[in-house]
Amino acid sequence: MNIIFMGSAGFAVPCLDMLMQQNESIVQVITQPDKPAGRGKKLTACPVAQFAREHNLPLFQPARIRTPDVLAHFSELKPDIIIVVAYGKILPKTILELPSKGCINVHGSLLPKYRGAAPIQWAIRNGEKQTGITTMFLSEEMDAGNILHMCETPIDELESAGMLHDRLSILGADLLKHTLSEIKSNNAHSIPQNHDKATFAPILKKTDGRIDWDDTAASIYNLIRGFNPWPGAYTYIDQKRFRIHEATYIELSHNDVPGTIHIEGNSLGIYCTNGIIYPIDVQLEGKQKMSIVDFLNGTRIHSERISHDTK
Repeated sequence: MNIIFMGSAGFAVPCLDMLMQQNESIVQVITQPDKPAGRGKKLTACPVAQFAREHNLPLFQPARIRTPDVLAHFSELKPDIIIVVAYGKILPKTILELPSKGCINVHGSLLPKYRGAAPIQWAIRNGEKQTGITTMFLSEEMDAGNILHMCETPIDELESAGMLHDRLSILGADLLKHTLSEIKSNNAHSIPQNHDKATFAPILKKTDGRIDWDDTAASIYNLIRGFNPWPGAYTYIDQKRFRIHEATYIELSHNDVPGTIHIEGNSLGIYCTNGIIYPIDVQLEGKQKMSIVDFLNGTRIHSERISHDTK
């Protein structure tokens, strides 16, 4: 069975690796083009492109997929199935209708909840206790196709988005293997999604990580976990951006103004509406990531409260 694999982000790599280990016929790996990255703006391949090159898989990186020449290229490959995992673009109807076995997708949520670009991050940010993987047939509407299989997993209270991302990527490869086996044997069954229960996980912006100290302790803690490693949770101390990579918290009643800073020994606490956030790993603007102990040993804080500027 000829397979076109479309993916870009690291989440897709275990799925591609699984297909290779199963000796599937991968006629093409399609990813996003190499892009400038870092201070030197050096052209850098996405994780899937890196993997494909390392394993000598046929690679194609079109800037656009809706052009006549790219659509003709797809057709010439004569795929039986197209597998899409974290590719980053919506496929046109012409491509969706091309393979005889359909186009299937591996998505990092329990659909119809958290359709969109950042399901893992928003699930943690919103305090979900459960998430999972869904395999589905692709449709023209984003993440709205018929569901093939689901795999549920609890979200640990200490788990960051980065940690959950890595764990779900492995579960995704396992579920894809099972789904693909059923499709190859013509035993696959799918069910429509309940669109009335759909929720969305929009692409993340840097400003999504700004902490509102009038929020609850649990909500701020979930923001810190959910947006780690990107875009990162941050606030301002002495007019400098102060990123909190990891933290813990307590809930308690108090009379302090939210955003008040309290330092005691090697501990820094920031009051929120119903408790205190205790940063563990932090990064002050212009500095490297460090423990809160190293931060306090090397930094003099002049403010008694978090800055309220909007830069």
